[in-house]
Amino acid sequence: MKVWLKLLLGSLLGVLLGALLPYGNQSVLGVLAWAEKLAVGIGRYAVVPILVFSLTIAIYELRQDGRFWGLVFRSFLMILACAVFVVAAGILATLFFPPARIPILIEEQLEPVSLQTAQSVLALFPANMFSALVSDGVYLLPVYIFAFFLGMGLSYDRNYTKPVIALIDSLSRIFYHVAAFFSEILGLVMIALAAYWAIRFHSVLKADVFRDLILLLGIFSVVLGFIILPLFLYFLKPKRSPWVVLYGSLGPALGAFFSGDINFSLPVILRHVKENLGTRRRSNAVTVTFFTVFGRAGSAMVAAMAFIVIIKSYSSLEINPGDYVAIGARAVLISFLLARHPGDGAYTALAVLGLGYGRGFEAGYLILKPLAFYLIAVGTFLDVMITTYSSYALARISGFQEDKPVGHYI
Repeated sequence: MKVWLKLLLGSLLGVLLGALLPYGNQSVLGVLAWAEKLAVGIGRYAVVPILVFSLTIAIYELRQDGRFWGLVFRSFLMILACAVFVVAAGILATLFFPPARIPILIEEQLEPVSLQTAQSVLALFPANMFSALVSDGVYLLPVYIFAFFLGMGLSYDRNYTKPVIALIDSLSRIFYHVAAFFSEILGLVMIALAAYWAIRFHSVLKADVFRDLILLLGIFSVVLGFIILPLFLYFLKPKRSPWVVLYGSLGPALGAFFSGDINFSLPVILRHVKENLGTRRRSNAVTVTFFTVFGRAGSAMVAAMAFIVIIKSYSSLEINPGDYVAIGARAVLISFLLARHPGDGAYTALAVLGLGYGRGFEAGYLILKPLAFYLIAVGTFLDVMITTYSSYALARISGFQEDKPVGHYI
């Protein structure tokens, strides 16, 4: 059975289970919350080993070809272009299809939400280099920096590094197959994730407060992820149907939406861009890493749209064009700074937008606290779709991609 079909069946079973369970029962919610943590842990289990060894050997191979910095430069250009386009498109969608005002809700602020940028920078270079590998699977940028320096170091002298290169290459392939095993069983894991998602979604719908915002984000994200973004692939040469690429990306899309965690989706992304989209390891290890760390345009877009709805709901003043530009610019900047927030990117971005905007909206994100899981789900879904499309495009442009028959897709 195809991986995407396993994930789809698991998701459908989970949604059905969530619809049947009593949504107001705290015991049921507690069990499902525990099951969600277990499920996300299973999805993240093989992330650090596969990324350390695959990224290390990819950097080494690209350096040998003299193509590493070129791929890095193109990746960052595409990350910036995606961020500007997606955030701008989201703001325009909110202007043309404005949701109804959200009534005043009182939420208690338990703790401040921030990007923790200063702490994140300090964590990049721990006093012991090897301690970067002892990761909890949340903040992976120090792991990537370790792999970067190790990959650079392998180019020192082939006489000394050849045995190490062979070992790292073997470990990369071994842990790829370990991660492939986990991606095969994620269909069962998705039952717990989708059930918890569905029971919370039922509660939100029952309140009948956020219906317009839910519809706007849901419909626009589907149009953007499944229609608008794939159309850009028509510009690639040699031409290939973008809908084939879309079909090859369905597995990561499902995993991202119901988990809301981009690190959970990483093994599924790496496997699909390799085995479905035909990208080589030396390319996809680098591009997937960059986009999942710095390319969180989907989460930033959801935050910008939600924040504009909050302002319009609680202010009688019109938002002037300069404010829209400022909100969009902040959202683009925030999309580069969400590496420490793989599982709550959109909600954290929303909180930071409120702090930056001021004018009494510093705690505005609390209004959407009941809807946080949905904002995160939509944002992560778009983040992953952007990652898969961009990794495919960059590999095709760079000559690191070979078309696979659709019948052989996993």
